[in-house]
Amino acid sequence: MTSSPRPTRSRPRGKRPMPTPAADPTRDVAFDILCGVVEHRRMLETSLARSAQTHEAEPRDRAAAHRLAAATLRHMGTLRAVLEPFLRKEPPEPVRAALMLGAAQLLFLETPPHAAVGTTVDLLRRRGLAPFAGLANAVLRKIATNGATVLDGLDQPRLDIPAWLWSAWSGLGAGVPRAIARGISTEAPLDITLRPGATPPEGGVLLPNGSWRFPAGTRVVDLAGYEQGAFWVQDAAATLPARLLAVREGEQVADLCAAPGGKTAQLAVTGAQVTAVENNPARMARLQENMERLGLAVHIVQADACAWRPDAPLDAILLDAPCSATGTARRHPDVLWVKRPRDLTALTAAQDRLLAAARDMLRPGGRLVYAVCSLQEEEGPARARAAQAMGLVPDPFTPDELAMLPEALTPEGWLRTHPGLWPELGGMDGFFAARFTRPA
Repeated sequence: MTSSPRPTRSRPRGKRPMPTPAADPTRDVAFDILCGVVEHRRMLETSLARSAQTHEAEPRDRAAAHRLAAATLRHMGTLRAVLEPFLRKEPPEPVRAALMLGAAQLLFLETPPHAAVGTTVDLLRRRGLAPFAGLANAVLRKIATNGATVLDGLDQPRLDIPAWLWSAWSGLGAGVPRAIARGISTEAPLDITLRPGATPPEGGVLLPNGSWRFPAGTRVVDLAGYEQGAFWVQDAAATLPARLLAVREGEQVADLCAAPGGKTAQLAVTGAQVTAVENNPARMARLQENMERLGLAVHIVQADACAWRPDAPLDAILLDAPCSATGTARRHPDVLWVKRPRDLTALTAAQDRLLAAARDMLRPGGRLVYAVCSLQEEEGPARARAAQAMGLVPDPFTPDELAMLPEALTPEGWLRTHPGLWPELGGMDGFFAARFTRPA
């Protein structure tokens, strides 16, 4: 009897690997920016430039990535606190970064939940983190379901400022750290300074200091008059140091550490003979481009401001010294998470060298305004006292000079702005400035 052939048993098929999700330059670049800041203490703009080339991001994608990364950085402390109840154990830092990007879209950028969740899952799969895709899907769906209630009970201003900065800013006055945190929490508007006689573009609001302010997200190149050099970008607070130097037509003036050139332009339109000194080649190129667009006659020198010397003693000097830039966190929230207290040691030493060099460039009776876009005591008041110890004579700012912003005048006659000022107008950057003369 012939036996029937046994049925052939099919071999179990292995799961086909899921295809790699399509490229998403906005999320890929934003992810690289956030990882660069959190893991490598790399500034946002540096990571943006590097990643945008890798992912072939168009200008629109770059702008969207910048906005997404900046929003995440502004709220990073809050986002960490929101994620914590949904995580059983600490995920790798890149996974946490992706989760924060997704949560920021849900809570602060009004991205539709399906888009915020789906793009985050795809991002993890695209970046070799597929085992965490399920975690991201589950966590972000829970956040989407709960909505803004996940923020209930969180002290967002306190969470979003690193502890060392909160403590340092407490010295600026009661309630100031919280006011600064609120000022940093939203995207900054666009401020421009007009050339004398120029017509302001439509859609702006005139500020008390004379700047024109446009809504956040405004592209400066789209404003009428940009190509013709009718104005330049400059935060309202950044206009004050050059204004307080009070240069006059025909004076010999230097702008040390001059790039990108907003203050240089302010000095030049007065009719003063301006020399702009900048050491960094990339920043030097930007300074030259800006002066060419504005059509301003400025003598530009690439040199270390500590070593450069003018042909003859100067009437006035603006020293906007390199600093921690903590006052610019409205526009550059990465500084909150990149800078460390130990960074101040090298910065203050360099600021003292620049002060000493500037002193030696002045004629007897010549004026110096020292300025930093920093909120730190070490870089502001402490350096003003160091300048006095070098023999420079204080020349306090007067109430009349700061009539448009009286709250920025300190008892010592210094200028101190911070992002908590002008909250009803959209805030301003943080600056410190002090004025001195060289004794006869």
